[in-house]
Amino acid sequence: MTALAPVVWGTTYLTTTTFLPPGHPLLIATVRALPAGFILLLVARRLPTGSWWWRSWVLGALNFTVFFGCLFIAADRLPGGVAAVVGGIQPLIVAVLGWRILSERLTVVTIIAGTAGVIGVGLIVAPGDAALDPVGVAAALSGAVSMAVGTVLTKRWGAGQPPLAVTAWQLLAGGILLAALTAVVEPPPDALPTAPQLGAYAYLTLVGTALAYVLWFRGVRSLPTRLPAFVGLLSPVVAVVLGLVVAGETLSALQAVGLVTVLASVTAAVAQPRTRASNVPPVGLEPTLKRF
Repeated sequence: MTALAPVVWGTTYLTTTTFLPPGHPLLIATVRALPAGFILLLVARRLPTGSWWWRSWVLGALNFTVFFGCLFIAADRLPGGVAAVVGGIQPLIVAVLGWRILSERLTVVTIIAGTAGVIGVGLIVAPGDAALDPVGVAAALSGAVSMAVGTVLTKRWGAGQPPLAVTAWQLLAGGILLAALTAVVEPPPDALPTAPQLGAYAYLTLVGTALAYVLWFRGVRSLPTRLPAFVGLLSPVVAVVLGLVVAGETLSALQAVGLVTVLASVTAAVAQPRTRASNVPPVGLEPTLKRF
């Protein structure tokens, strides 16, 4: 179930670059996060309590304000597949942070798999005839680091809270911060959105954000943090495949080797024997589905 989230996210790069107007990455991020947060809050019908008022703002900033802002800046300045695969460094960061902050095991296989993921990303990004905009690459890397930290903190703080409510709180906080940032630094569009653009916004909000992040944070809570992080590399795989099939992008032999390397790193990380993360109870979908 957790793997469905990155598969869906892999489609957002093509959706953004194909249907939405360029030059408005922060607006796109705001429209994606804020409505999804309101929708999930109406479904969850639960407000934060205690420390979750400030935790929601911290996690919302890391997982959505910084990450979404960087994501759409990268998608606006880089080919879709390239923007996605730069995030390949995230699993290694999550594995190290999980070891230091959550006392999770950091095995040799995890380190090798994470390193292989980074190498695979490098092979995919470095070659090719597409110009690699430095700002776009920096934005993609910054987004990966931000979400890695946010994922680990969500795991640390999220025990005992329903994933649906936690997702809603983060999306609302992150969306509000994105709206303020958009109003200050980004000019408004010159024209009203067209019907295809409205459809793309609806897809990003309902499927690419609301549904995908509920599944993602449920997985973060239920599994050792390295597993959702490595499974997250399915997102660039889907983005690359869609770029080849739909957008007509090309893949060199060296980039193909990089893609295979990334897939091998995911397989190695997920195939390791694991035990359930300490102090985290089993989580099923039943309570979440009942709220729907």
